[in-house]
Amino acid sequence: MTRRRAPRPAGEALRAVLADATPRTRLAAVQAVWAETVGERVAGVAQPLSEQEGTVVVGCADPVWAEELDLMQEQLLRGLRKRLGDQAPLALRFRANRS
Repeated sequence: MTRRRAPRPAGEALRAVLADATPRTRLAAVQAVWAETVGERVAGVAQPLSEQEGTVVVGCADPVWAEELDLMQEQLLRGLRKRLGDQAPLALRFRANRS
């Protein structure tokens, strides 16, 4: 006779499923921690869009945000390295989204 396991809390099961379903790419890793790393205000106007050879392209609401975040690049990279280690981007490139 097989013994039944106790049910897991739904939140725990959902987190496990999402972790398994998340692509294991540098871009996905950055996207997963972006808002908590850069803060809600920045995340509201800038989102990681693509990655190539270690550089993550971040789309910004306008050119002013792109310039401001470019000036903050080292600070943002430090935060991402702290959270992601080897999965952190080597560089960030900011561009204004076209309307």
